[in-house]
Amino acid sequence: MTTRLPTYFVSHGGGPWPWLKKEFGAAYDKLEASLVDIPRQLKARPKAVLVVTSHWEAPRFMVSSSTAPGMIYDYGGFPPHTYQVRYPAPGDPQLAARVAALLNQAGHPAALDDQRGFDHGTFSMLYPVYPQADMPVVQLSLRRDLDPLAHVEAGRALAPLRDEGVLIIGSGLSFHNLRQFGASGREASHGFDGWLNRTLLELAPAERTAALLRWEEAPSSRAAHPREEHLIPLMVALGAAENEAAASVYHEDAFFGSLAVSSFRFGEVGGGVG
Repeated sequence: MTTRLPTYFVSHGGGPWPWLKKEFGAAYDKLEASLVDIPRQLKARPKAVLVVTSHWEAPRFMVSSSTAPGMIYDYGGFPPHTYQVRYPAPGDPQLAARVAALLNQAGHPAALDDQRGFDHGTFSMLYPVYPQADMPVVQLSLRRDLDPLAHVEAGRALAPLRDEGVLIIGSGLSFHNLRQFGASGREASHGFDGWLNRTLLELAPAERTAALLRWEEAPSSRAAHPREEHLIPLMVALGAAENEAAASVYHEDAFFGSLAVSSFRFGEVGGGVG
């Protein structure tokens, strides 16, 4: 019997926040606690992590395939030391090839990129989860058209990885409007987050997928996501566990004083297969 891993859609926070504890104070304490708790939830240690990152877009799906990925400091205005951060987790070229093959077989063209380094949607999120940086990590890009159905279908194609010891994490933010990242975003974030929680936690699987594909009809959808790249990783995480229960693994109503934000798990933890 093997263990089927759940999938996650998590908030990855802003920039290099794990290395800015003094500057941010307690702002990220709840998010950090939720990420630190993921290994405990899993019961069994994964063989590798596949991160669907909101900070990589390409005309077709791309998969990082370096044995030793470098760093991409895709943020600005932070202290100098945050541009020296290292997260030296190994890559996994064999897994990368497997991911690309599954997507290609499902009719979603995918290719390998052996130059791609870790962006902050990956390393800032994974540092609390695996601080020793000893877990092999592969990144999957978004498709630049951000088509919800294509990304759900990509998740469906990648579902077999869950039985192969691969933890799939969609890394984004449930609210991503940087112009309203504070008191001005209170109403939009609460409206959209409430809809998202009801949709994921209360609807039957088929209704849940249908609602997510029409996410623009949700309350405050475009106020919460003027551009949806930080939401789309959710579609992949959902697609890979489409018919399984969802659970809230992180929620707060006053992130940075005002915002409602959430993270989710799909599938049971420690579930047996075969």
